[in-house]
Amino acid sequence: MRSLVRSALIAMLSTLVVSVSSAERPVVIVLSWDGVRHDYLDRAEFPGLGRIETDGLRAERLIPIFPSSTFPNHVALATGTHADRHGIVGNVFRDSERGVHKRAADAEWIDAEPLWVAAERQRVLAAVFFWVGSETDWHGIGATYRKVPFDSDVGEAEKVDQILAWLDLPEAQRPGLIMAWWHGTDHVGHTKGPNHPDIAIELQKQDDHLTRLLAGIDRRDGWGHTTLLIVSDHGMTEATGRIQVRESLERAGIAADVLAGAAVARVYLEDPKLQDAAYRVLDTLSNSKTYTAETIPDALRVKHPSRNGDLMLVATPPHTFRKLSLIRTAVSWFGARFMHWKMGVHGYVPDHPDMGTIFLGMGRGLPRGVRIGAVRTIDIAPTIAVLLGIDPPAQAEGRAIRELDSIASVATKSGSSRGR
Repeated sequence: MRSLVRSALIAMLSTLVVSVSSAERPVVIVLSWDGVRHDYLDRAEFPGLGRIETDGLRAERLIPIFPSSTFPNHVALATGTHADRHGIVGNVFRDSERGVHKRAADAEWIDAEPLWVAAERQRVLAAVFFWVGSETDWHGIGATYRKVPFDSDVGEAEKVDQILAWLDLPEAQRPGLIMAWWHGTDHVGHTKGPNHPDIAIELQKQDDHLTRLLAGIDRRDGWGHTTLLIVSDHGMTEATGRIQVRESLERAGIAADVLAGAAVARVYLEDPKLQDAAYRVLDTLSNSKTYTAETIPDALRVKHPSRNGDLMLVATPPHTFRKLSLIRTAVSWFGARFMHWKMGVHGYVPDHPDMGTIFLGMGRGLPRGVRIGAVRTIDIAPTIAVLLGIDPPAQAEGRAIRELDSIASVATKSGSSRGR
């Protein structure tokens, strides 16, 4: 009789353990708000973001990789490594074998394993709603759920609806990792400048959608197993003065293709034998530094064997290589003259104070009301891996945020990991 009772008790406890384990399977939601500088959050009251600060944590800033641009940093967020290793050295560049990369959707441009691939490889389902490199498989593996093709006209309301729908899936089908790109304040920052009052207005719109997402997780009683992280790819600063690379080469009679962002320009010569002549021309330009592919400083972590061209220039802020189209030039001129708009740009070295961006988190594994110091972009993927209980992406160089170990310990002891 005693053995029968003992067997029944063991069976009951086994069922209970399975049930609890299933109910607490971790979910990590990562939102990237494009172009949100670290200090934007202090410009007004934002209820959603404010709740995360109160019930979670906020970093002083998130330090991007170089160049501090959208594609390199979204890939760094996903891979935990720098551009020289993950291969996306800019939004636009040319590979000596593959040709021009112009905000390409093909994951095979990426040289390092993305987080959603690492998750799927370790049997954690992933869902991605617009993230650089997520539209196609990487080495034969992709996110179980993904939105394709990228469409900048899709708003955050639809993204919130989809995230909540993913959370409502049956346990066996529910993704453990959810990643989504949001518009943030990038457009208004570029058009009107980082100090324009409309930055706060645009951020309030993002916050409204965030508040609805938080309420949706509340209704699902999800904070015991859900962690929400908000990051961004780069900051923004005002630009004054354009550096003329293409025009300088043309005046010298040197034919070249120049692919330039705001802070980095790459020169691909029609005749590589003219490299020395081109270098001499460009090295005389003020407010920039010219490098050959071999002399790019190792510290920039952007030296790639086939993607930097014959010469690479780095602008000294606030100067820029950015050239606007005729229409955008007219709009910019009108806005600057009559509405006090300023051109906003990014892409500069990571230690430029205006390139720093945001990192906030709330939910499982995180404490309430904690402020931490600066965090590196390459540390985000390893941190998410810890929260999911998996190994980080294969080529990741970053490390899980140091505070996370003590945070998780405190959260476990005090029960403070649940958002309110």
